[in-house]
Amino acid sequence: MDIILVPGFWLDASSWSEVTPPLLAAGHRVHPLTLPGLESVDAPRAGIGLRTHIDAVVAAVDSFDSPVVLVGHSGGGAIIHGAVDARPDRVARAIYVDSGPLGEGGVVNDQLPADGDEVPLPPWEFFEDQDLVDLDEELRAAFRARAIPEPRGVACDQQRLGDERRYDVPATVIACEFPSAALREWIAAGHPLVAELARVRDVEYVDLPTGHWPQFTRPADLGAAILAAVDRTPIAP
Repeated sequence: MDIILVPGFWLDASSWSEVTPPLLAAGHRVHPLTLPGLESVDAPRAGIGLRTHIDAVVAAVDSFDSPVVLVGHSGGGAIIHGAVDARPDRVARAIYVDSGPLGEGGVVNDQLPADGDEVPLPPWEFFEDQDLVDLDEELRAAFRARAIPEPRGVACDQQRLGDERRYDVPATVIACEFPSAALREWIAAGHPLVAELARVRDVEYVDLPTGHWPQFTRPADLGAAILAAVDRTPIAP
């Protein structure tokens, strides 16, 4: 199976490096992406928006002959959902890592402090305590050293969707900050944050208790969780 890995904000393809070994050992082909504007600290970010990143993932999907599995961390969840909407017949499963599908008109996070066309990684004080669980000082320093400013448009642009076949694509939610039981309760209560997820017809939940960056705090366990979800995905002819 071809597995496309989409990083969250401030991260490039290398952020998946400790997650991929079990996937590769199982014989899968993994394709971690570095999205436009995240190539380096000095890369231009003007004019890059949410649709730019969705289009980059769609191009990756189109480069394969068979349906793929999409994995999106954090803000990458909104991006892979846009790709699912664009190619619902080419995605065998969408895996959301501490994230979920972003519905029509939603934005990833327009509250992040921007500096012109980009959003630098904020100070740790900006985040909630649950974001930072298991992210010790060493991991924080390594994350900040590798962080690349996110294009502002990706954080602030509205999601635009148009194909309701996206709800037929099986989804896996790997719940980290909040347990899957809480997500189910929010869905039952009609919480707007999970309104799009509630419309997906086939959703499974996997609990991986840690903070918002499991690729750093529990990479082997995250790789195993992704592998298990892929193994539950029928291989299309």
